Amino acid sequence: MPEAALNVVLLRYTPGPEEVVAMAAKLCYSPAGVDELKQKIEAKDQASFVEKLATMGHLSPVEHVSFTFGIEGISRACSHQLVRHRVASYSQQSQRYVREEQFDYIIPPSIKQDPQATREFEDFMAEAQKRYTAILTTLEDKGLTGESGQQDARYLLPNAAETKIVVTMNARELLHFFRVRCCNRAQWEIRAMAEQMLGLVKTAAPVIFGKAGPGCLHAACPEGKMTCGKIEEVRKKYGVKK
Repeated sequence: MPEAALNVVLLRYTPGPEEVVAMAAKLCYSPAGVDELKQKIEAKDQASFVEKLATMGHLSPVEHVSFTFGIEGISRACSHQLVRHRVASYSQQSQRYVREEQFDYIIPPSIKQDPQATREFEDFMAEAQKRYTAILTTLEDKGLTGESGQQDARYLLPNAAETKIVVTMNARELLHFFRVRCCNRAQWEIRAMAEQMLGLVKTAAPVIFGKAGPGCLHAACPEGKMTCGKIEEVRKKYGVKK
């Protein structure tokens, strides 16, 4: 069973995301009709206006644009954290319908640092695969084939098992997601995934996500006494000047 590698792909996003945000925001303050607003927005550079919205905290217009990601090479432990972000849509590979002939898995860095721990981890994964296959064969011998057998045999699969998922979030929820999941206090796996997602949306919508990242980038650390204590290091990583 090979170790799975993280892969994040931006599948689709709202075309002209920053123009859409600008149109939605301008409509709130302008007596002009939709067609007139559209013409005005298309004729101007909206970067400064979209930046101003963020400064004002007027983020409802940002909800009008969304981004869809294809993600693979994450563990079930990571996906359980991901789906706790409720303002999103998810489609995840099913262990009920997909037979795990040979499941890939994720090894945490702390375990990979120690050869003995790595061997024990890999031995356990191999045993889990063996037991899963054995139980599945037994159930199938009793006539519980396909979905019926797989939905019960999957109880043996570990949190480390690799999964694939398609995720759609609007830009406002993504800003929140990056605020908490790019933080040093987020678990390493979901943080690595969030950082890849952030890099992709910054290319697609550089103004909307220009200041996105962990909560300590432009203000005091929101973790209080639970802070990692590395605020300067984090800001340097994201290119934020003092």
